Amino acid sequence: MTTTETTRDALEFSESDRGFLEPHLPPQASSASNLDLPFTTLTFATSLDSSLALSPGARTVLSGPQSKAMTHYLRSRHDGILIGVGTAVADDPGLNCRITGVGGYGQDGLTGQPRPVVIDPTARWEFSENSKLFQLCKEGRGRAPWIITATENPDPEKKALLAKYGGRFISTKMIRTHTGGHQVDWQDLLVTLKSNGLESVMVEGGGQVINSLLSPVYMSLLNSVIVTIAPTWLGQGGVVVSPARRFDEGGNAMSAARLKNVKWYPFGEDVVLCGQVKIAD
Repeated sequence: MTTTETTRDALEFSESDRGFLEPHLPPQASSASNLDLPFTTLTFATSLDSSLALSPGARTVLSGPQSKAMTHYLRSRHDGILIGVGTAVADDPGLNCRITGVGGYGQDGLTGQPRPVVIDPTARWEFSENSKLFQLCKEGRGRAPWIITATENPDPEKKALLAKYGGRFISTKMIRTHTGGHQVDWQDLLVTLKSNGLESVMVEGGGQVINSLLSPVYMSLLNSVIVTIAPTWLGQGGVVVSPARRFDEGGNAMSAARLKNVKWYPFGEDVVLCGQVKIAD
């Protein structure tokens, strides 16, 4: 890609727009933390009816241009950006940061570019040299992914392609569900990512990943929640963010979760919600 094309592809996110996000982001100064977990941010865009997409696998644009630029800035502030394999298959995402001044967009090297992390329990993602993510690697505008899997012996050709660009498969513990699928053990996964050098992780989706992380047993692992709310209803049948309901000792239904230290920021036509998970007593 030419310099002109790269410049055209870049996004601007002004210093004046960045201030409100700072209290909700990983600290910029590195610290010798003894914690086993990375700073973990959950962020996604949703409609007024809590939908991420019109249907599973359907690419659905919700964020306005200002919110889109904000998301790319958030990526620049995290060491890793995590999605599920369903999103990787459906979207062929780039998973890089396109903010002007970040590596590949006006700065040599890959400084500021996050490490893509894809949860793929059965290693089913059929990526290739032509996948957008690897095209960006070739152009020096993104990093190769780490693929989290329960498969002990992934396809050798996939392993070789990942290694060629500096990516790899990482095996981690997964919980087998009653339907024969796999459930991520988020505690184990985040510890694994921290031990591999990621001090901060931004979880972007999709729906299954988000709802899993918001389950009562895992939501305490989150340091920050940043949600873009678009002024639209997608209608019934969409991919919805709706974590499992909790019940008290008497079997009575309770709310699934609540945020604290909440701040609302108008941003273009969207509203950005920042907060932290309120842990139940």
